[in-house]
Amino acid sequence: MKLKDYHPGYIDLLKSGQLEKRVEAAEQLLESCTLCPRNCKVDRLSGERGACRIGSTAMVASYGAHFGEERVLIGPPGSGGSGTIFFSGCNLSCIYCQNHDISQSATGTPMPPEMLAALFLLMQQGGCLNINLVTPTHVVPQILRALLIAASQGLNLPLVYNCGGYESEETLHLLSGVIDIYMPDFKYSDNKVGLKLSGVKQYWDITTRAFREMHRQVGDLLLDSDNIAMKGLLVRHLVLPEKLSGYEKIFPFLAEEISMDTFINIMDQYRPCWKAGTHPVLHRAITREEFMDALDCARQAGLRRIMQLMQFD
Repeated sequence: MKLKDYHPGYIDLLKSGQLEKRVEAAEQLLESCTLCPRNCKVDRLSGERGACRIGSTAMVASYGAHFGEERVLIGPPGSGGSGTIFFSGCNLSCIYCQNHDISQSATGTPMPPEMLAALFLLMQQGGCLNINLVTPTHVVPQILRALLIAASQGLNLPLVYNCGGYESEETLHLLSGVIDIYMPDFKYSDNKVGLKLSGVKQYWDITTRAFREMHRQVGDLLLDSDNIAMKGLLVRHLVLPEKLSGYEKIFPFLAEEISMDTFINIMDQYRPCWKAGTHPVLHRAITREEFMDALDCARQAGLRRIMQLMQFD
């Protein structure tokens, strides 16, 4: 099968009227916001703001065809790339965030649903292979409203949910059949580390439940005949210094409780950013030996679809 022959599930939801019902249900969550596990319960429809710093209108920091993502998203040389939209704000507060200037602020361009829908369609017309929603968790209702508009006007690209893994099961249920590719980070195996480094409670407990739900919805990553992603779960794991991320627990969980065929990108590009210099471990980049240990651990856990882009000399 070719990507052009793939049929996103949201088209069927649109035809059945279910997509509009999902939009309405998601928008109701904004009245006392419980979109993410922080459960801030602020009235975002009235302009109140919680941890994500975003009100009723999505803010977009940047957008465009992106060629720095995984090859399965951007396609072979000459392809149209991944249609990437970076949303301002975030439900995490990672002290080492490389995009802290947009994730920890509400700066950007206000993007009402009509404008966001037009952006989806513009990327499709430009030849992008998918719509890559970066940090979408806190703006799910706004995305769904825009999708309702864009799908009715001919959008038919796979949707990529590019998130930090800290997701509400209730929100994920609203996305069932809507999202084609879930691409979460799996950051930590320890709740205490998640609280200290990202400011959220029960990261491991909540994330493992979210991963099970994501995989239940979309399964293992499905590629077309050109090795372009159409549907499924794609996991990212950023290796931190001194095994701080806890991959010795993460990789066996993925292999044993999700799937040995989980497609995982093990990343070596950690560099100290933002507040990382104040941390006793995060003040330095990882070593080649630390990265190779993570790769060995993934293989020993039984994971069979491991992607890595080594930047070491």
